[in-house]
Amino acid sequence: MTRNRPKGGSWRDLQSTISGGSGIEESLTRIYALWLREFKVFLREKSRLVASTFTPVLWLFVIGSGLGAASPVTVPGVDYQQFIFPGIVAMSIIFSSVFFGSYIIWDRKFDFLKSVMVAPVSRSGVFIGKTLGGMTTSLIQAAILLAIGAAIGIPFTPVSLAQVVVIILLMSFGLTSLGLALGSYMYSLEGFQMIVSFVVFPLFFLSGALFPLDNLPSWLGVLTTVDPATYGVDALRHSMLGVGSNTFEFDVAILVAYTTALGVFGIFSFKRMKAV
Repeated sequence: MTRNRPKGGSWRDLQSTISGGSGIEESLTRIYALWLREFKVFLREKSRLVASTFTPVLWLFVIGSGLGAASPVTVPGVDYQQFIFPGIVAMSIIFSSVFFGSYIIWDRKFDFLKSVMVAPVSRSGVFIGKTLGGMTTSLIQAAILLAIGAAIGIPFTPVSLAQVVVIILLMSFGLTSLGLALGSYMYSLEGFQMIVSFVVFPLFFLSGALFPLDNLPSWLGVLTTVDPATYGVDALRHSMLGVGSNTFEFDVAILVAYTTALGVFGIFSFKRMKAV
């Protein structure tokens, strides 16, 4: 689905913030300016928030209720709708984070990217600022779903909510990094959407979001094992429902490793990126 990238948050609005100076404080200020620009763009795209929330809610209530009535796949004391809820939260993160990379292409079309590339800010700083912007939007969308989860009986506690937020931030950082890295190599929105479709759907469907990971066929078990979203979904399920295929600590450790690797890949891709 093609999204119209607004022209708000132009370079002139941020030039005084990210120009001049040196050192850690100035670098953080420039990263903040880039994050702020992405956040303001998100606030102006109200339809984007509605659309990105509607699809997970549709899956939760239609698929959750429909398959829940027809299939006994669940765990004791947890109905199917509650079982897939962590996977639906992960779905929101996967789709919004990876598709965030399309905004690199919009910035290139509007020549905003060229202005950023010649600014006194490193490519790594540009990458981090944009990644933080993607993380913020993912966190806002996930917060809406968490409120819905509380309404359907997910037993949140202060500790579990803190764990959920950490997992969401890890997943969104890694997957936004992946999306930005893919966007840095693409010049066409159509091409980006085609490539990303081969990324987001396997990430989601192989993550165990809709089914338990026990007793899978060997070939499917291998694919779920190498999927980074698998560990995010399992960690979310641990935090929300107290059930999972791996230990919570193992899931978080693997998720941190994947997030680090994808972050390094994103920085590397940005250093090789062309502004035009």
